This record gives sequence, structure tokens and C-alpha cells, in this order.
Amino acid sequence: MGEADSGSGRDRVAVVRLTLTDFRNYAHLRLDLDPRPVVLTGANGAGKTNLLEAVSYLTAGRGMRGAQLDSVIRLGAEAFAVAATISRPIGPDEPGEIDIGTGYRRGDSGRVARVNHEPAPAVGTLAELVRALWLTPSMDGLFTGPASDRRRFLDRLVLTLDPGHASRVGDFEKAMRQRNRLLEDQRPDARWLDGIEQAMAELAVAVATARAQAMARLTDALNERAGGVFPDPDIAIVGDFEATLDGRAAVDVEAEYRAALQGARRRDAAAGRTLLGPHRCDLAVAHRARNVPAALASTGEQKGLLIALILAHARLVREASGGVAPLLLLDEVAAHLDDMRRAALFAEILALGSQAWMTGTDRALFTDIAADSQGFEVANGALSAI
Repeated sequence: MGEADSGSGRDRVAVVRLTLTDFRNYAHLRLDLDPRPVVLTGANGAGKTNLLEAVSYLTAGRGMRGAQLDSVIRLGAEAFAVAATISRPIGPDEPGEIDIGTGYRRGDSGRVARVNHEPAPAVGTLAELVRALWLTPSMDGLFTGPASDRRRFLDRLVLTLDPGHASRVGDFEKAMRQRNRLLEDQRPDARWLDGIEQAMAELAVAVATARAQAMARLTDALNERAGGVFPDPDIAIVGDFEATLDGRAAVDVEAEYRAALQGARRRDAAAGRTLLGPHRCDLAVAHRARNVPAALASTGEQKGLLIALILAHARLVREASGGVAPLLLLDEVAAHLDDMRRAALFAEILALGSQAWMTGTDRALFTDIAADSQGFEVANGALSAI
């Protein structure tokens, strides 16, 4: 067993009951669990990843796949629901439980959320109750793909430390869309533009500051455990707007950005979008030992860098949450690791005390963590305990 007591559940948030209704290939499923890591094995297409995706909807955002909500509803149904009983520490020695749920009906504007069977004011409320990080095969191209993918990854990391971050990002993007629409008019209302740009300036500084603070803390977490089995990443946020922060007073940066937006109205109108702001930044990641950008590292090295980032951030979230480990959703994470790195990953999960959800087609890949986890075989939308 690892450094943490993987059976107690007192040092983590854990799903102890998961109920799905018309979610992907599951017409109805109830899964009762304990706080230990969860291993899901089965053939491709059996529904393993769907279960991880369902768990990812227990927090804020668009889920680990970023899918359109209509596509998540089971074929032939009109709505889906995901509900869970969450075990979480509420005191030094006593874990508590809370019931949360979310769902969506075709034609609605978005997901709804419930907490202890009462409507929540917003889906963002879930981010205050459940913190989750995930790693999926589609993220293997994170370092070579568009900057927008890395920004979403960055914002997911920030959200697990700062539950209000998602609403600030959303409010900034909403204000920016309003500005873009106004600029389509030949004679936009200048006073309305002034007000929108003022709001954008305040939100831009708040968003960029939260990102910068999170990355500084993550850098410290990475440095504390440098030289391990997985390659050490160097991280930085790069962007023209971010360069204007650099220790300056927020009010000065807000005034400068507001003036820049005002001066760029004609240029942005011609471009059809806002060309300066925190929505244009990128997350730069480098392989420290080789001193090369992650995009130029090998496929295996890129996977290792991603795992190192996720594990370091999980440690950071646990520290920031008073010792409460986050959920980890690791889809097909073990398939392309050698024996040494696979064992190191499992040891780290147990040391974190995280209820990690892991999937794979080969049960033998999880031998090193079998005694400290709960295993299920997934087939045709049904689960059987191993």
C-alpha cells in the first residue's frame, strides 16, 4: 500500500455512489464504490471512457471530452442525468457525504445542477464541491495542437485551485463577444463600447493574474519533486497581454488595456475579432533536461511531461485544499508506459490518496495496484466487480 491509507477515504473526495440515466451507452446504471482508486477494464467501445466522462460532469465545465451536450444523451432519449454521492472530509476525523447531480434536456440552454436534491444557482457551484483533473488520449497532441487547447488545459488547472475562475473567463468571453458585435456596426455606440471595454479590462486582469499565480505555484510543486521517473517540465504563460502584468498594479494594467482596446476598435472591426487580451495567450511547456520545447520531444516524452504536470498539480490541489486529494480521471494512461513508469504512477496515486479512475483494455497492466483498488469489467453498458 502507498503512503496514504487507500481505504480510509478521510483524506480525499471520493465518489461512493454513481447513478447514470440515459448517458451515452448507459440507459441506467448504479455503481456503489468505496474511496479507493477505481480500475475499469474491458474491450474498446464497452463504455469505460463514458464512465469517466460522467464523473467529469460532477464539476464545472464541458467535461473531459468537451462534447456538445446533445451528443451525450443516449440514442432515443431526450435527456441525461448524472448523480453521485460524494464522500468528503468535513472535519479532522469525520468524512461527510453530499449528494450532487447534473443533467441536460434537449433544447435547454445548458446543464443544470442540484446539491442535496435542491437546485444549485449555477453549474459552477459544483467546482466548489468536487475538484477533478483528467488525462485522456486526445490530450497526447496537446503540445503540438492549437494554443486554444493549451489555454483550456491551463484554465482547467486554475479552476481546481480557484473555483471562481471559470465564471471570470466566461464573463470576459461574453463581454468580448458583445464588443465584437458592436464593432460590426458602422457607428457603434461609443458609451456602450466604453462600458464593455471597462468590464473587459477588469476581467482580463483578474483572469491573467489567476493564471499567473497558479502557474507560479505549479512551478514550485514541480521543482519540489524534480528528478523523478517522469521528465521534468518547465512551464510559462506567454502572450502580449500577459507581458504587461509583470508585477505592476492591477489598476494601471486595466487602464492601459482599456486604452489599447479603444485604440484598436477600427483594427478589430476589420479583423472581426479582438486581437489583444488573455484569450490569446499560450501555455509554453519545455522538456527541462533536454532544453527543448515539448512539441519537439518524442511522443513518449510528451506523455511523460503531461503525467508529471497532472501529478504535480494534484499535489498542489491537495495542499491548497487542506490535504484533500482531488479526483483523477486517467483514460488509457497505463497503456504506453513501461513497467517502471507504470509502477511509479500507481505509487504516486496511492501516496496522493486520490480516488483515481483508470481505464484499460488489459487487466494485467494494473497488477501493481490491484490490491489497493477496486476493479470492474465493463461490457455492453454493464459492470461486474472483479
